Amino acid sequence: MEEPEDNPYIRNPPFEFDPVEDLDEEAAERQVELLREAVRYHDYRYYQLADPVISDNAYDDLFERLEALEEEFDLRSETSPTQRVGGEPVDELETVDHVTPMLSIDSSVEEEDVRDFADRVHDRLAEADYDGPVQYLCEPKFDGLSVELVYEDGELQRAATRGDGEEGDDVTENVRTIRSVPLQLTGDYPDFLAVRGEVFMPRDAFNEYNRERIERSDDPFANPRNAAAGTLRQLDPSVTAERPLDCFVFDVLDDGDYGFERRIDEHQKVTEWGFHVDDHTRLVEDIDGAVEFRETMLEMRDDLNYEIDGTVIKVDRKDACEVLGATSRAPRWAYAYKFPARTEVTTVRDIIVQVGRTGRLTPVALLDKVEVAGVEVSRATLHNPEQIEELGVDIGDKVRLKRAGDVIPYIEEVVEAETEGTFAFPDSCPVCGSPVEREGPMAFCSAGIDCEAQLRRLVEYYASQDGLDIEGLGEEAVNRLVDEGLVESLPDLYDLSVEELADLDGWGETSAENLVSELEASTEPPLADFLSALGIPEVGPTTAADLARQFGTLDAVMAADTEDLRVVEGIGPTMATEIAGFFNTERNREIIQELRDHGVEPQEAEEAGEALDGLTFVFTGSLEGMTRDDAKELVEANGGAATSSVSSNTNYLVVGKNPGTAKREDADEHDVPQIDQSEFEALLEDHGIDVDIDE
Repeated sequence: MEEPEDNPYIRNPPFEFDPVEDLDEEAAERQVELLREAVRYHDYRYYQLADPVISDNAYDDLFERLEALEEEFDLRSETSPTQRVGGEPVDELETVDHVTPMLSIDSSVEEEDVRDFADRVHDRLAEADYDGPVQYLCEPKFDGLSVELVYEDGELQRAATRGDGEEGDDVTENVRTIRSVPLQLTGDYPDFLAVRGEVFMPRDAFNEYNRERIERSDDPFANPRNAAAGTLRQLDPSVTAERPLDCFVFDVLDDGDYGFERRIDEHQKVTEWGFHVDDHTRLVEDIDGAVEFRETMLEMRDDLNYEIDGTVIKVDRKDACEVLGATSRAPRWAYAYKFPARTEVTTVRDIIVQVGRTGRLTPVALLDKVEVAGVEVSRATLHNPEQIEELGVDIGDKVRLKRAGDVIPYIEEVVEAETEGTFAFPDSCPVCGSPVEREGPMAFCSAGIDCEAQLRRLVEYYASQDGLDIEGLGEEAVNRLVDEGLVESLPDLYDLSVEELADLDGWGETSAENLVSELEASTEPPLADFLSALGIPEVGPTTAADLARQFGTLDAVMAADTEDLRVVEGIGPTMATEIAGFFNTERNREIIQELRDHGVEPQEAEEAGEALDGLTFVFTGSLEGMTRDDAKELVEANGGAATSSVSSNTNYLVVGKNPGTAKREDADEHDVPQIDQSEFEALLEDHGIDVDIDE
């Protein structure tokens, strides 16, 4: 894209503007035209060339002025740079046909296969008496998500994912938010144009975005490709607009009779039309040059700001490509020379600290993607500050990974240190800035649920199945309520109204009414559910049920000291200290009182019966009409015990449908009677217990 001439908004800020109200319509239209041209050029300099000519503040001044004029004089246009904020949410992505098939490409990691490809190219061209030169266009093989971009009269009309090659998902509104994708082409573009591009998330943006997600205790994306794919398929384009996507264009699918003769010409021309292309693309004379290009890119791989997994080799001349043709799935004129899989040694790109529901700070290493035991890994937990110090690991170090039990990746050792020191664990919470407290090897944020990260996770847990099972309060909804300032503490949930919820984009009155009804229904929870929902360290549903049975009321649990708590089966000294400490914390007591003030009153636990006193049950397989948790609660409510493993103390193993073998083998070993569900129900009835089965 050439620098516009006679445009006062290209260089030499600060820019001076007359008050909007002093402009007439003609002057406003002219200024809008100049501003759009300038903003597009500055986008091109920033996103395509990474070489801006004005500061961010100066750019913001231009953009805000353009927005103000479009608003005041009703001059909005779909191709204006201001329209990248995303459209309205959709229920689902529509499927659309591609202009021309988006074929896959044959590939290999072996040089011999690449040379065989070149031999086939020469043989087929010779058979067809083609006597033109055979050169190859070589480019990185981007590890992102392929899209088709369609333009009519220079305006972006449609964007679609590759899908099955013949049709894909319509992601036009999402792609419109990507600043490196032109909404309006520049230069001598054809009336109709379809190009193929790769949407990706740059490494530095991916690491920063994952840092933000982990710091607020959201699950990070596994790798940049997943991040790009998940973002591009968002049903709400405004979400896509907030995420840092980029796009390289690497192929012209239909040039509208523009008449390209060579692929290198396409590559050079699309930049003039405003597209972002990778500047490593090279024209080589023969297959030796293509092999050398791949080796060069392999060496550069770790230094690039985007993921690549090989190189693509294409016959340059278009007439030769037509002679070569394609199979039903892949062109005969292109081949991917892939990189070998990364192995256990990789580079630590960043270390971020995640704040959990209980305030525990967990460091997480973000890594260059690497294959470990057949699984791609791009992050690893560092567990706690003490492990960081023991490993001596820092950002930039090369490390060796292992997978614990072939599941959880961890850093085994530092292979090559980038610095002499180790990562400096923060003294303050990365989310709320409160002081960090150390307890042995662990670190905790001292703010409790006044910390936004802990608040998000606590509210989500409070509403989960392990808590009060409030439908409609999942991760996305909780984050939205916190972001909007509607929930700043757990009791704020019970101040939510249908009106303010319905005003949120994407909610609607029905969703709002359902959530408010769910909240109202949660105000008289069983004591066990409420105790579990509070997120007390070490207390899950089972321990919460034990506490409820032992103490009966919330006040009695809150008044219990460590000695009282030790009476409960399964609660040792550490857990008793955690539980007592939770209820002795002034802020936690305040929140519980505020919940009560909002009408939340846990129901007194029913005193356990004695019908099954002295009997211990274990369950395996699925039961009809009740869950295994329901069956365990029934046993415990009547004085029995329900454990998870079979031992010599077990009285009965209840065997449902599709049982596992381990518990049955243990039962045989310990001579434990095995009964089916009907026999279990008959045993309960013999002990005077009514069995209520859902039909």
